[in-house]
Amino acid sequence: MPHFTKPSPNLRTDGPVIEIRLAVASKYEQTLIQNHQAVPEPVSVRALIDTGSPITVIREGIAERLNIDPAGVEWLTTALSSYTQCPVYLVRLLFSHEDAGDAIEVTAAAVPLPYQNVECLIGRDVLQHAVLTYIGFKNTFTLSL
Repeated sequence: MPHFTKPSPNLRTDGPVIEIRLAVASKYEQTLIQNHQAVPEPVSVRALIDTGSPITVIREGIAERLNIDPAGVEWLTTALSSYTQCPVYLVRLLFSHEDAGDAIEVTAAAVPLPYQNVECLIGRDVLQHAVLTYIGFKNTFTLSL
């Protein structure tokens, strides 16, 4: 099980933030390869591990950088709005720079994420496959996938 421990200068204020890459879903990547089309490069983003979010969220515009179309829509309640329709995208979260077994595929909703210093919220759809250890008094956390 891949895992990493990350210190934070102020975990309470910043939250558990990690650098990840977002990539197109495996199935879409295979289709592009079979059709001799270019596969978009993964996009590096800062991601907040958010135990309050039931699903993973990406900032609006990230999907366009990956050149992918919506897979549908989801009705969400966010901190800034109640019951808003958002497009969802099939994406792969890469937790290291190797495309190894630490990738998780999810359906991520695209939302504005104003006033956030992150481009992605990692929700409980990912955390259901992981172990998160939050050690507040040491300003560290560990994520095991």
